Amino acid sequence: MIKLTVNGRAVTLDAEPDMPLLWAVRENLQLTGTKFGCGMALCGACTVHLDGQPVRSCVTPLSAAAGRQVRTIEAMAATPTGRAVQAAWTALDVPQCGYCQSGQIMSACALLAANKAPTDADIDAAMSGNVCRCGTYNQIRAAIHDAATALQGKA
Repeated sequence: MIKLTVNGRAVTLDAEPDMPLLWAVRENLQLTGTKFGCGMALCGACTVHLDGQPVRSCVTPLSAAAGRQVRTIEAMAATPTGRAVQAAWTALDVPQCGYCQSGQIMSACALLAANKAPTDADIDAAMSGNVCRCGTYNQIRAAIHDAATALQGKA
């Protein structure tokens, strides 16, 4: 039995400690916004926050989340940063196919939580582990800048 907090709710999972956090979130908790992409932490589609830090849930064992806070894309709209990022994503029509977008948004939110006014270089560094096969990188960067502006009250 592994106890953790997911999106503000205490949960106890009867699962193997080495089960990837991704599968615990998707299969055990039915939170399917977090996507499986590569299974090797190369694409970022599975990004969630663990104690506020972005992690690749496909390679993070469930045991590493024991006693910790996990936040998934389903809970991001409950935060000012998440709302600002999601609004910018919508306003700029960032998603094409949309598959990578939950991971992109999770990484963008972690960036803006740590850096309220990121430069292009900051954005590129923070988002480098998130792959978008549709190539929406320019829209993603613009949306992060717009969200940062909105969070600073300049929008």
